Amino acid sequence: MKNRYKLVLPLLLLSATACKKEFLDEQPLDFLSTSNSYSTLANFQAAVNNLYSLTRIEFYTRDETAPMDYLYGTDIVFDGSPSVDRFTNYAAKLDPSGGTATVHWQALYKIVAEANTIITRLPTSAVAAADQKVIEGRARFFRAFAYRTLAYMYGDVPLVTEEVTAAAYNYTRAPKADVYKQAIDDLTIAAANLPGIAAVRDGEISSAAAQHLLAEVALAAGQYQQAVTAATAVISDPKMALMRNRFGSTASVVPGDVYYDLFRRGNQNRSAGNTEGIWVVQFETDVPGGSAVSTGFLGSPLYERHFGVGLGSFVTGGVSPFRWPTGDLHGGRGVALGVSTKYFSNTIWASDFTTDLRNANHNFVRVFTYNNPATPAYYGKTVSTEAPPADVVVPSRPFSAYQSKVTTPYQHPAALYIDPATYYLKSSAGGTYADQYMFRLPETYLIRAEAYMKLNNLTAAAADLNFIRARANASPVAPGDVTIDYILDERMRELGLEEKRRLTLMRLGLLYDRVKKCNPYYADVQPTFNLFPIPASEIERNRASKLPQNPGY
Repeated sequence: MKNRYKLVLPLLLLSATACKKEFLDEQPLDFLSTSNSYSTLANFQAAVNNLYSLTRIEFYTRDETAPMDYLYGTDIVFDGSPSVDRFTNYAAKLDPSGGTATVHWQALYKIVAEANTIITRLPTSAVAAADQKVIEGRARFFRAFAYRTLAYMYGDVPLVTEEVTAAAYNYTRAPKADVYKQAIDDLTIAAANLPGIAAVRDGEISSAAAQHLLAEVALAAGQYQQAVTAATAVISDPKMALMRNRFGSTASVVPGDVYYDLFRRGNQNRSAGNTEGIWVVQFETDVPGGSAVSTGFLGSPLYERHFGVGLGSFVTGGVSPFRWPTGDLHGGRGVALGVSTKYFSNTIWASDFTTDLRNANHNFVRVFTYNNPATPAYYGKTVSTEAPPADVVVPSRPFSAYQSKVTTPYQHPAALYIDPATYYLKSSAGGTYADQYMFRLPETYLIRAEAYMKLNNLTAAAADLNFIRARANASPVAPGDVTIDYILDERMRELGLEEKRRLTLMRLGLLYDRVKKCNPYYADVQPTFNLFPIPASEIERNRASKLPQNPGY
């Protein structure tokens, strides 16, 4: 039977028996079960590893659609392929009986259930006290991470902090403030228990990751000084710093700069000399457990496929002057299922269009070289999204500006190249074959800037914003110009498509406002959509108590 990860069914994965006849009780002797697998340190480390895996699946690899719900329907991209069920019809996409709200609810509560099992069973295990502290810190971090996400997306949600060992049908929705408090308590313990960032392996959470998340949740909870304090703990860590010089696998690549290097294959982790990655989700191609494979895009984040420009459909003058797919700055095997909004590709760069490194053509690609030898009248010439041919629509799937961080220019797995000399790719490409930032130090500065703004310390807020902007060679912002819209624009400029944009906008209750302002494509967006609906299936099965629906659904 297929496992279904429901809030009310975590017992399927836990040990509970209603049988009183002991001779019927199964005693596992040659396999692991929930009755014998939470004893040793190795057992608990395996359980924690599963939390990493569940997180990677939810945010990056579940399927073609679900991880992209964190970007579609916001202010940063629109649906290039309206026939696909993303957010083309916003109300239908967020039907309480539909899959969108349900799949994320189930996945996040699965993380909660697994973390609760670890936390509940740890005190009675054979694990040494010092190791227990670290394991508890990790479990509490993931529980807080899941609950923070649930509260941002659904508002008031059931708050469960113990292992569930029997079916329950009487869950109630805890106030969002209580959920935030629980997350803050968990992260405070995690920050105290987890090792420093220099003491963990690539991809492992650390005290810095806990402090970063604590700053964000404290900000959401209105605890602005606590947010400043937690963010400062990360920023002042001597092991953390913005990268300012070329580094890693692309240090000598031209054109390029330090921002370009941050997103190239092999450059995200501390082992590559990167001191601004706080939590980097790991993808190892063709390694068991590494998720990605070199022969296709399965197991990889599908940012290249979704957000790389679809040059394969580009036609001008009756011909197709691009050879596609090509694994250079042409966008790999992008098909532009999500197209950058004009606000993202143009408006936010207006004052520093030619000087901000983050908007340089190798970082935000707008100029392309016709590379199809079969079209000699075009071959070798360039074309820009800023001055497109008269018969080409911009922005559109065939031609739009895109962030090169969504792909791996010149660095695709060797098995995907038809001709490495020309970087021609097989049609099975489309993944983003690089580790992914969940938290990166510039975001910590952005969180602290927002907290300072809430404390009406605009000078300090501007200083944090300008610290980031200086690295990008962008002009400084004056304290009097710091607003939440400016900070959200700066998050776009610095984080772009690596940010889980929906979470930021839902945390602030500004998804509706920003979509109305920045993304005319979603003309049917409503204030209701600042929250997801509670899944109808959860309301129906919770028969012993009322689980109210969010307003408007």
